[in-house]
Amino acid sequence: MKIDFHIHVKLSKKTNFEIEHFNSIINEAKAQGLDAITLTEHFNTHRFEDVYGTLDQLYPCNNHYYNVDGFKLFTGMEVDVAEGGHILVSGPKDKLLEVHAVLKEQHLTADRFIGLEQLFELCHPRGLMVIGGHPFRESNHLYHIDKELLKRFDAFDLNGKDLHEIGIQENIAKVLTLGEELGVPVIAGSDAHQMFQVGCVYNEFAGDFETVAELKAAIRSRAYKRVISPSLNLQVRAANYVKKLLKKKVEVVV
Repeated sequence: MKIDFHIHVKLSKKTNFEIEHFNSIINEAKAQGLDAITLTEHFNTHRFEDVYGTLDQLYPCNNHYYNVDGFKLFTGMEVDVAEGGHILVSGPKDKLLEVHAVLKEQHLTADRFIGLEQLFELCHPRGLMVIGGHPFRESNHLYHIDKELLKRFDAFDLNGKDLHEIGIQENIAKVLTLGEELGVPVIAGSDAHQMFQVGCVYNEFAGDFETVAELKAAIRSRAYKRVISPSLNLQVRAANYVKKLLKKKVEVVV
């Protein structure tokens, strides 16, 4: 199975969910040879409910992934925490939406973002996988957090956008060193919001998986390899350029 653990299906937090944009992401993922992605839309995006509500109407879901014409779309979201980082949460849809309901009720805005330890306490008992997103991104990094708390992550995110902006070799060294120091695996996520960035990084597993729990076990045993596209820098630059143009046309006032 070839899978990307960090993909958005909206252009930005302020845009509406559009099925045409969603289809462009999925079609490009298929064209890049991927078998699956994890949907990690921001938990506080404009009209979050439209994303899962629309997909529920269009595709069958077994509570672990949507079957999009044979392509697996595992359920997840990206959560802001009080410490400043971004956290990728994925797993059974019903449990995921339970956590989202708590966050929406109590922790939706920056002055009330949930603490990382509390997020772990919400997610792990529900069988959700918790990944530390782009741990060295200057604007919302994780490496400064207490190491005992960082050890509770199921994985760290080797992020496509950061590989481009920080530098491929420099960012790989930083994230892998952090993972080795703490005993936390490192997986790849493109952080794509736009089709051109899809496929710039992904993970390749020998087997096929039906649940995030199975994926989590394979990650823990390091039974996968990370793949970085030789055209990563071009893909991210192109995606950034097109995203800026499109946002000017389609962003809405929340």
